[in-house]
Amino acid sequence: MTQVARFFRCTLPMVSRCAAFRQPSRFYAEAAPAAVAQMSFTFASPTEVFYTGASVKQVDVPTLTGAFGILPAHVPTLQVLRPGVVTVFDEDGTATKYFVSSGSVTVNADSSVQLLAEEAVRLEDLDLAIAKANLERAVSELTSTTEETARVEAQINVEANEAIVKALE
Repeated sequence: MTQVARFFRCTLPMVSRCAAFRQPSRFYAEAAPAAVAQMSFTFASPTEVFYTGASVKQVDVPTLTGAFGILPAHVPTLQVLRPGVVTVFDEDGTATKYFVSSGSVTVNADSSVQLLAEEAVRLEDLDLAIAKANLERAVSELTSTTEETARVEAQINVEANEAIVKALE
């Protein structure tokens, strides 16, 4: 017992002194260079590449922490995508919408953006009637399933189909 007490008497003063000299570990982002006026955008899924290093004006993305828009010189970030609509605004202002199931988006300090989706499809290629039928099927699967793993998979299916229906309405 006395050895433990002696250890703490010797160790605690060292720890507390070290804590006094500790540097802050949180820093602010550096300002973007003034010359950055373009954003290099890459958007792909396992089955299709939609954009490769294209110059775009803005990208709106749905993430787990909320939807946000990305412009040139955006602060660097890494986010996880949730099911929803990604809107890409080309340099001429035209908007193209895609539905993504999940994935990630990376914004780099050099104004390059990479969006990698688990599944992605142009919104115009989806059918509202089929989406509603898929949602009904997913809800019935969810209510009839008792096994935990199957229930979680059914819940994910319901959430994705709800997002598709919402996007199309």
